[in-house]
Amino acid sequence: RVSLEQMASAALAKELRAAVQAVAKACAISEHVRAGMTAAHTHVKEDTSPVTVADFAVQAYILSEMTAQFPEDGFIGEETANELRQPTEHGRTLKQKVLSAVQTLLPHATEEHVLSAIDRGDSPGGAKGRVWALDPIDGTKGFLRNDQYAVALGLICDGQVHLGVLGCPNLVTPLGHGCVYFAAKGSGAFCSPLSDLAVVVPVKVSSASSGSDAVLLESFESGHTAHDTSSQVMGLLGVSAEQHKASSIRIDSQAKYGLLSEGRGSVYLRLPRPGKVYHECIWDHAAGVAILEEAGGRVTDIHGLPLDFSRGRHLVGNTGVIATNGLLHDAVLAALKTALPASATASH
Repeated sequence: RVSLEQMASAALAKELRAAVQAVAKACAISEHVRAGMTAAHTHVKEDTSPVTVADFAVQAYILSEMTAQFPEDGFIGEETANELRQPTEHGRTLKQKVLSAVQTLLPHATEEHVLSAIDRGDSPGGAKGRVWALDPIDGTKGFLRNDQYAVALGLICDGQVHLGVLGCPNLVTPLGHGCVYFAAKGSGAFCSPLSDLAVVVPVKVSSASSGSDAVLLESFESGHTAHDTSSQVMGLLGVSAEQHKASSIRIDSQAKYGLLSEGRGSVYLRLPRPGKVYHECIWDHAAGVAILEEAGGRVTDIHGLPLDFSRGRHLVGNTGVIATNGLLHDAVLAALKTALPASATASH
């Protein structure tokens, strides 16, 4: 059987192996938490997005494992341990549940080890050096609905995405229930079942080249993208309203990048909503972009600009995200110029 090391360039073999193993094991933590979920497992951040025990526990586990192997690298994690340090009953309860979840894999982990590991994800990012971008539970609302979510880890070197791993515990693929997608720059993209990482299958994007054959992937949450504009774009590509309604796939998380990478869908749109100014977080795209590009796809913003991961923790130089199988990309960009209001498509 082909090993992970044989799939990556020699320079990234160790990183790919470590990242795949860490993400796969972290998926076991997230599923363990999800199986026993209660109201006490959930906290609402100031931006109103739900954060669960799994978010904190997965970040603690992955950053603990990856910093041990790559101590000189920087790490960007979505969460901080601030809420777990609060001297309130809720804070103490949440902290204990996080510690217990981490201890399912690291039985000797202490409270301070867990909190410190979470806070290792405080790198500002930037154009120089190596930094890992982690979204411990990408698609938290999907997680809470017992639907789709992903554990997403990407490696950015000097502002360029070089490696990506997506663990999708709830996704059903030809390999079964639950999988991990992964890729390293120049080595192709692959998928393994979470139940057996020794089974490795290469993935490739759809060969659809006619706009009328496009299948859309988009966010389940309407707050994350402009669904009406997406429908208009598909119409401009030649997809009938009936066909679009029947074939489009709305799911949470970067699992969309995984499905796109294996040809289950050909267009993923994350469009600016009217009147809203929003810069995407790099942890929401780094892993997915690495995998999709290695599978033969293309990712840009709505202006056709490559996503710029060199500007810190957010994609401040980009507006929206357009991901396709590559063959349909130019047609999608052209349709967007018609569908989006002039204020959204104006150059920076």
